[in-house]
Amino acid sequence: MRGFYIGRFQPYHDGHHRMVEEIATEVDELVLGIGSAGDSHSPRNPFTAGERVMMVTKSVADLDVTTYVVPIEDLDRNSVWVSHVQSMSPAFDVAYSNNPLVIQLFSEAGVEVRQSPMFNRDVLEGAELRARMIRDADWRHLVPDPVVDVVEEIDGIERIQRVSDTDANGDDTDDPE
Repeated sequence: MRGFYIGRFQPYHDGHHRMVEEIATEVDELVLGIGSAGDSHSPRNPFTAGERVMMVTKSVADLDVTTYVVPIEDLDRNSVWVSHVQSMSPAFDVAYSNNPLVIQLFSEAGVEVRQSPMFNRDVLEGAELRARMIRDADWRHLVPDPVVDVVEEIDGIERIQRVSDTDANGDDTDDPE
């Protein structure tokens, strides 16, 4: 049986990894969809699809399941999103998600959806990790070691700090002077 799990993975963290480990006990093969593949270089999406592919591929290399990492670009039409995902991915039998919209869309398309418990969600959440990266606070222990390696290789902390900076001067006018 082949499963499918999609995330933005901005960055791939231990919560994602725990979910992937759980899914790996139920399937023979796993497709990991890199969502919002076209988005990068912003505070919410600092990493490129290719960088996220590296993070995920290196992090799951030791799991005892065949994995395929597939970039999935956004499609702003929810009614055809599942068919878009299916066109970009190897065929799969079951989708895994805790996202209410994703669950609804797959269910409406007749795809079995399974949920998994969230792991330490107060800390293992992308926005919290990105905020820690911006502050250069303690984040490394919340991601698999290969993710740390990729972030360091691409100077990811410098990037997220730079794209999170503002050129605003603090007043309420749009006048540049």
